[in-house]
Amino acid sequence: MPTDQTVVTLDMEGVLVPEIWIAVAERTGIEALTRTTRDEPDYDVLMRDRLAVLAEHGLTMSVIADVIGGLTPLPGARDFLDELRRRTQVIVLSDTFEQFAAPLMPHLGMPTVFCHRLVIDGDRITDYRLRQPDQKRRAVEALHSLEYRVIAAGDSYNDTSMLGAADRGFLFKAPANVRAEFPQFTAVDEFDELLPLIVAELR
Repeated sequence: MPTDQTVVTLDMEGVLVPEIWIAVAERTGIEALTRTTRDEPDYDVLMRDRLAVLAEHGLTMSVIADVIGGLTPLPGARDFLDELRRRTQVIVLSDTFEQFAAPLMPHLGMPTVFCHRLVIDGDRITDYRLRQPDQKRRAVEALHSLEYRVIAAGDSYNDTSMLGAADRGFLFKAPANVRAEFPQFTAVDEFDELLPLIVAELR
């Protein structure tokens, strides 16, 4: 069983930075891209729909990269992350992609991030490659195998298996539908609420 060393795992989009696909939808006016893992539990269904929308509208990686280049962390996220990293180890577990996450990491002090990879042909996003299925849960299980306790926080359906596998899981800025379906996880909306909850779990 995990001992007295603790690792915190955090989702990225919606927790530390804005939802990238929503930002792209707002820039392009393509409403179909507003759907996220807060709305669709099946990640492959969501991504296949997104890829089809990109192809239909001829939306390129360079356009998306330009949108990402204008994003900054959510208010308070950098201070929260800095304070947490002063106290313990933190890993960002995200179902985003390396090409999306890389420009944002310097804004957050370059935390460790585990995510997936897009397949890009020229400037077109043609496919995606999962690092592994249900990678958030499996990362928590791997940390347990290394004798770590894991405290996790996320906001969406695709975070709930991570929260369930962790020794303690929190919903952060989660929508009402996710909160209603997963009442077993304490839900908060502000960093100054989440930080003391996590700190109280550290050993």
